[in-house]
Amino acid sequence: MADDRRQRVVEIVRILRERYPHPRTALNYENPFQLLVATILSAQSTDVMVNKVTPGLFKNYPSPEASASADPRELEQDIRATGFFRQKTRAIMEASQDIVSRF
Repeated sequence: MADDRRQRVVEIVRILRERYPHPRTALNYENPFQLLVATILSAQSTDVMVNKVTPGLFKNYPSPEASASADPRELEQDIRATGFFRQKTRAIMEASQDIVSRF
């Protein structure tokens, strides 16, 4: 069963790479962690708004370690403009804590 799933995933990835050889996003980011955070922020928000918020956010929280230990109230204020800021703060901090603990 696991081999069937693996083969299916490999086939899906092959098709996606063939159809979308150079995928792009409108979100601005410099590394995978920033892309993760920007993606979390993009829920129920525009990419334009996310791109306005992330430069300052990435300056204040440049790494998973910084985000994992952030003061939630301060992080909430930094991302407030994207909407649903309490849930997004929780998601960013939990993802950051998970990254720190695993890697």
